[in-house]
Amino acid sequence: MSMLTRPDPTEYAEFYKNYIARVPQGPVLDFLAKQLGDYRQLLVGVSEEAASAAPAPGKWSIKQVLGHLCDTERVQAYRALRFARGDPKELQGFEQDDFVREAQSNSRSLDDLLTEFESIRKATIALFGSLPPEAENSAGIANGNKVTVRALAYIAAGHAQHHFELLKAGLAGRAGTAR
Repeated sequence: MSMLTRPDPTEYAEFYKNYIARVPQGPVLDFLAKQLGDYRQLLVGVSEEAASAAPAPGKWSIKQVLGHLCDTERVQAYRALRFARGDPKELQGFEQDDFVREAQSNSRSLDDLLTEFESIRKATIALFGSLPPEAENSAGIANGNKVTVRALAYIAAGHAQHHFELLKAGLAGRAGTAR
């Protein structure tokens, strides 16, 4: 089982630096697991109406953010699987706004989206936890940039943390919300 050590900045595109910086020191798999409870706790008591409302024009609702997290985590885990298995083919990127639009997450319940995120996250943890130690340094090209398997684990964790922090700030700013 791999320890998934923190990646070097040469292992991922500059764009991901901010995400990886959000991952605290310590085992990344533990942090990935902890985030599940953090999201549930943050969103307890949020109404379906509030979770479907965009905080501002052009911004995603809470439900859309959760759908985005699910889609992005699937993509990152797929990339990690392909690269860990030695697949040399370049993987294309995806347009997140198109994915959010097509997912129609606002038509789903908040609990359903949280449950889906939890299921995907558990699968992500299982994948990264099952990799042999030498796989963490395996690399490939995704969206035109080199990325290692261990960087993908940190990107998944940091991406979720980025959105958690934005949601937390947004909820704290809403009138009548004690967070």
